[in-house]
Amino acid sequence: MSEEIEKVKCLIIGSGPAGYTAAIYASRANLNPVLYQGMQPGGQLTTTNEVENFPGYPEGVTGPEMMMQLEAQAKRFDTDIRNGWVTKVDFSGDVHKVWVDDSKEIHAQTVIIATGASAKYLNLPSEQHYLKLGGGVSACAVCDGFFYRGQETVIVGAGDSACEEAHYLSNICTKVTMLVRRNEFRASKIMAERVQNTPNIEILYNTETEEILGENDLVTGVRVKNNQTGETKEIPCTGFFVAIGHTPNTQVFADYIDLDEQGYIKYAQPGTPKTNVAGVFVCGDAADRTYRQAITAAGTGCMAALEAERYIAAKGH
Repeated sequence: MSEEIEKVKCLIIGSGPAGYTAAIYASRANLNPVLYQGMQPGGQLTTTNEVENFPGYPEGVTGPEMMMQLEAQAKRFDTDIRNGWVTKVDFSGDVHKVWVDDSKEIHAQTVIIATGASAKYLNLPSEQHYLKLGGGVSACAVCDGFFYRGQETVIVGAGDSACEEAHYLSNICTKVTMLVRRNEFRASKIMAERVQNTPNIEILYNTETEEILGENDLVTGVRVKNNQTGETKEIPCTGFFVAIGHTPNTQVFADYIDLDEQGYIKYAQPGTPKTNVAGVFVCGDAADRTYRQAITAAGTGCMAALEAERYIAAKGH
């Protein structure tokens, strides 16, 4: 069954901007962190073609390149970076027990959860095709909308975040078409009214996406279908945004860590990365349902590492 139990000062679970930043700070504090990259090494940024809003990159940088640089920086300070993902935890005692790949058992003085969240997609073959190419499909208007300024875009979703992203796009795009599957929004009244009153946002109710259309590597439009009449039509656009929500990658912690109704980890003390379990901290999108940016994730990664250092110092280890 299990190999010999490994004991570590600081275990970091996840490898996006939050996890790697936590690793950099924890390494420099001599916590000798061990970081497991999880199922998507580098996190959501590895699906982002261009990152232009992270400070320090005046020319921009690709998501994968930025994550490789963060990984290299963490390694420079001797972070032990490993493949594998956490399949079970036991946070019931002073020692935080974690199992990797259903076999290896680790006992950690502190744990930093940086497992992020996964954007929900429609899972249409054409959507996934252009998502992988990095040209035309995105799940983050705030991240990628800038590339479509002065162009026509389509966004699918009916909640508050979809309305917020549609309104954001309306400020930089000539036209935004919003696809709402039902005959009404799920969003709060004030958010729904905001997009309804924005002149360059057209809302199509009872409308579903059939296919993302394109030529070569670029999106040129979307074919949609009215689910009441069966009528189909094509909408020209260069960008297609999916805003149907995110799923935080937190289920493995659910028996011990307090989650909200959507599965995001709750902060035990607002303004700190502390969870309800002493010695377990959270950073990045696993707890952030509002901002979901690389820079905010990195900031909370720093906070989590500083808190882990303080926790160990207070324990006198």
